[in-house]
Amino acid sequence: MTLSVWLSVLAFLVAVCILVTVHEFGHFWVARLLGFKVLRFSVGFGAPLWKRVAGPDKTEYVLAAIPLGGYVKMLDEREGPVEPSEVHRAFNRRPHWQRIVVLLAGPAFNILFAIVVLAGVLMVSGMNEVRPLIDAVTAGSPAARAGLSSGDEIVAVNGKAVPGMTGVVLGLLDGVTDRAPVSLTARDAQGRQRTVQLDLGTVAQRRQLSEPAALLTGLGIHFFVPTPPPVLGVVEPDGPAARAGLRSGDRIVSINGDPVADFDALATRIRAHPGDSLTLQYLRDGQPYTARVTAAAEEHDGVRIGRIHVQPQLNVPYPPSMLHHVVLGPLGALSQATVQAWDMTTLQGRLVWRMLVGQVSLKNLSGPITMAQLAGDSAGAGTSAFLGYLVLVSLALGFMNLLPIPILDGGQVVMQIIEWIKGSPLSERAQAAGQQVGFAMVGLLLLLALFNDIARQFG
Repeated sequence: MTLSVWLSVLAFLVAVCILVTVHEFGHFWVARLLGFKVLRFSVGFGAPLWKRVAGPDKTEYVLAAIPLGGYVKMLDEREGPVEPSEVHRAFNRRPHWQRIVVLLAGPAFNILFAIVVLAGVLMVSGMNEVRPLIDAVTAGSPAARAGLSSGDEIVAVNGKAVPGMTGVVLGLLDGVTDRAPVSLTARDAQGRQRTVQLDLGTVAQRRQLSEPAALLTGLGIHFFVPTPPPVLGVVEPDGPAARAGLRSGDRIVSINGDPVADFDALATRIRAHPGDSLTLQYLRDGQPYTARVTAAAEEHDGVRIGRIHVQPQLNVPYPPSMLHHVVLGPLGALSQATVQAWDMTTLQGRLVWRMLVGQVSLKNLSGPITMAQLAGDSAGAGTSAFLGYLVLVSLALGFMNLLPIPILDGGQVVMQIIEWIKGSPLSERAQAAGQQVGFAMVGLLLLLALFNDIARQFG
């Protein structure tokens, strides 16, 4: 496996272990606080890699071999005989409200963890918003028909002010997946504001816009992004550039004597010379050098193009004029983190419901392959980006576990409420049936998510 694949796997496993530990610690801590007896706290499944017994209850703390989940095992008469002196501490003997609180503690800790981490990031870095400035509009698109044009800046979606690019994208996603009209308030270069309405077509056309990476392209909106400089980011091993001695960080100055302004110009020039020998002038550590590179001739969409197997630098910074920075103190950061966590969680709820009723594409479900790639990308982009990834996944994990599916915390809460109202435990047959339905539902979701992952890998 390549280094990037190893980074993705490692970052994903680190993220899973952190978030599972947070989730299970929520169950564990609240259970102990309310007087339940906890027998085991395990991060991971399968054979123990490390185990320690500690505390007055001789609780087992376990790190297991399969780091894709975890569990807290409590004393329970339904799972084996219980000493008479400890019956009152068994899960099935505790008041229903306490059982429900313990079950909700896991998702609650994931959400609280996300808020705390996000507040810390905001307190250190402040709020950094990119201006949603339109660079181009596709002819004949919904944006063009609405009258949007290059130079417009989106300031509100459906009447709600948006501070930056993230707010616009989330607002558009929320709007196009609903059945209501979507309006945008734009400010032109002269500072004049106007509100336009997007014609999004049928429910099927709206659903298509909800597919991954289809939203802005489908609407015909192309926001300003900084052009990568002609600096090499990744130089693929054994590629034409690597064989010519080029390295990551080299800045290409010219090709065959013609100046190169940016990476797009570099790529365009090389594509036009499949199989040709090119003279590249470049700077390394401020010193000029020259390399002879023979561009590989490859087929792309039925066209023969040249390639030297290099990639641009990632995370090209925006110019200061495109950024809006707000410094936040501890209380301001905590308040803003809470608002953002609430907005993201409620948006998840709306999107899941709309997915169930056919308004959101099922292609949005992502499995472990996509999640690992995102983990690797965020880890490669720096600490702040990886913490942002943890925030998003922690909120998703907390929300997912609240769904009323029998094997998840939300489903267990529903069963406890039924028992409470009924006045007696559910039969073993009903519990077994619920577990089977839960496993089937989660299994189908995982299979669909994995199918989506594989489909993305093959384009």
